[in-house]
Amino acid sequence: MAEGRIMEKCDAFIIGGSAGSLEVLLKVLPRINSEITFPIIIVIHRKHGSDSLLAELLSGRTSLPVKEVDEKEQILPGTIYIAPSDYHLLIEQDHTFSLDYSEKVNYSRPSIDVTFQTAAEVYKANLVCLLLSGSNSDGVSGLKSVKLWGGVAAIQNPETAQVSYMPAQAMLHVKIDQILNIEEIGGFLNLLS
Repeated sequence: MAEGRIMEKCDAFIIGGSAGSLEVLLKVLPRINSEITFPIIIVIHRKHGSDSLLAELLSGRTSLPVKEVDEKEQILPGTIYIAPSDYHLLIEQDHTFSLDYSEKVNYSRPSIDVTFQTAAEVYKANLVCLLLSGSNSDGVSGLKSVKLWGGVAAIQNPETAQVSYMPAQAMLHVKIDQILNIEEIGGFLNLLS
């Protein structure tokens, strides 16, 4: 694990990923402490129509509540939220979610960049964003915003990623705080609680 800044308080932990990231989530979720004090928000690229199956699949791996985001829903600690397919997921200043059907960003909707950027403006230095395996550069610009607002930028170690392009691009263009192997992600997340 690359040593980087450890924050004093985490208000939100956002995970973004694409190809190869679901396998990582299935390994990480069972390791997450059920007493975490912040929400975990997951934005992964997936086909339209696979909505309920993903929430069901992930909820079988954790004791934390797992749910797909609803429009204007209040963001609560200790809950795992999943961005719906085919909508951008925005974080509002009043700590609610907003769903947006505007143009794709980096060929993706939901776009990881959109969620990272809007969350950075809300949570500032109390935000951690983690970019997992994937085959395009979605999330890189978002991690730049996270750093700009004082948050923590983390990536899956590209050497452990099924598709290394996404975290490798982040490493090239952003000053990354934490580079995590798959088995280190759960422990890192638990330390923030």
